[in-house]
Amino acid sequence: MSKRIIVTGGAGFIGSNFIFHMLKKYPSYRIICLDKLTYAGNLSTLEPVMNNPNFRFVKLDICDRKGVYALFEEEHPDIVVNFAAESHVDRSIENPEVFLQTNILGTQVMMDACRKYGIKRYHQVSTDEVYGDLPLDRPDLFFTEKTPIHTSSPYSASKASADLLVLAYHRTFGLPVTISRCSNNYGPYHFPEKLIPLMIASCLNDKPLPVYGKGENVRDWLYVEDHCKAIDLIIHNGREGEIYNVGGHNEMRNIDIVKLICKELGKPESLITYVTDRKGHDMRYAIDPTKIHTELGWLPETKFEDGIKKTIKWYLDNREWWEAIISGEYQNYYKRMYIKRDK
Repeated sequence: MSKRIIVTGGAGFIGSNFIFHMLKKYPSYRIICLDKLTYAGNLSTLEPVMNNPNFRFVKLDICDRKGVYALFEEEHPDIVVNFAAESHVDRSIENPEVFLQTNILGTQVMMDACRKYGIKRYHQVSTDEVYGDLPLDRPDLFFTEKTPIHTSSPYSASKASADLLVLAYHRTFGLPVTISRCSNNYGPYHFPEKLIPLMIASCLNDKPLPVYGKGENVRDWLYVEDHCKAIDLIIHNGREGEIYNVGGHNEMRNIDIVKLICKELGKPESLITYVTDRKGHDMRYAIDPTKIHTELGWLPETKFEDGIKKTIKWYLDNREWWEAIISGEYQNYYKRMYIKRDK
């Protein structure tokens, strides 16, 4: 059966990969991408699907209530998947306000539209960062859906606030919602300010590789395509009002990832430069994905050693994409392409 799905933040890293996955798997679905095209939104990322008759791009801020309502009037979506978020921790420390506006108030606008126009499922894409962190000396501990929220940054606090608002709308208004909290993603189209693409790009340009502190922080890495498959399962088969943790059981220290990238690209580890640690830097994230496996049959399919090689190859094969971002030229792509592509 054909469905109409609004995907917010679909010009970003995970959102764009989700759109690619859905259009490929469900060719009869109509996918409407809503994106404000902030610094991390890149319209050129969506170029492969721009001519797909079942895809539409709309430049819009999720905080723009009038614009969002007008879009719902036009498209009558069955499902909304909300990726739209300010997501960089360092930027949230510098300017918390924009994170609260987009991540909390924008979520409210989307859910109000869902209530007003009626949808079958609203899905909130959250993060494992809402749980805070785990000690490095307790490898037996993992985040479960029952782990208390314990945020460390304005970014994670804004995402946790949005999660609570989503659950409140479910309980108070009966809105059919689900939430996913995922570990760190990596893969194609990852914005170059994030750890893995930053290190790949810096390596290729023989630039210093900045590593926070001693690089001992541990993250649970998941290949982005596996995350997209998890969300696909949740929006179709997940239970209303439930939270699902999505993780890869691929725990790696930051410094080990950087050294691995150096090795794969044949670059010396002498490029590594240690910089002052981030304020309130979480030490370890680790997800227990038992619930989504038990209820929906999901398991990560990509081993880290395979995924990182695929990711490095993608960045080697698509230098124009990330070089345009580093130079700032990508921000002009919208000006060249949007007017004739909006409809």
